Amino acid sequence: MSTIAATAHSAPAKAPGRSIAAWWQALPLTAVFALFFLVPLALILMVSFWDFNEYELLPAFTFKNYVSIFEGCGASLGSSDLCVTFKTYLSTFKFSFLVWAITLVTGFAVSYFLAFYVRSSGVQTLLFILCTIPFWTSNVIRMISWVPLLGRNGLVNQSLVGAGIVDTPIEWLLFSDFSVVLAFVHLYTMFMIVPIFNSM
Repeated sequence: MSTIAATAHSAPAKAPGRSIAAWWQALPLTAVFALFFLVPLALILMVSFWDFNEYELLPAFTFKNYVSIFEGCGASLGSSDLCVTFKTYLSTFKFSFLVWAITLVTGFAVSYFLAFYVRSSGVQTLLFILCTIPFWTSNVIRMISWVPLLGRNGLVNQSLVGAGIVDTPIEWLLFSDFSVVLAFVHLYTMFMIVPIFNSM
């Protein structure tokens, strides 16, 4: 017991200045986070309770903006159709979850391969740059580039029909839920690969 007590007494006490220094080091990042994320988020939340007309936002508190989400839902309870705004929100959440899940799996697989199966740092860099090549063009061009590939007379349908796999072109490859998810996965996979790869 005396040995333990002596060890405890002999251990150097943490200087109070060191803990204060740690807070000062975290202050710049905290300020940037608050200024560019928390403040805009608070402003958006505040404005969401404002009234509006055809031309401007009116700083008058109202719940109308949130009530309008469910506008018309009561009339459609007996039918299979949900009200338009609420259905749009559900569709947004569905696509967000699907894109997040697919980009997470794809990004983790690519990052894991680059980090643990490619030993040469030069080859790692080369493959990583190869992943960034699609990002050298604008998002609009990358989205439009799917049309000649997945369209009714596109490369994929022509190849499938020519090989005899299908008799007629597949319609759901373009302008469908599949194409929306595919396009967003193509857009955002790189943003999943970079942080996962850097953390490995």
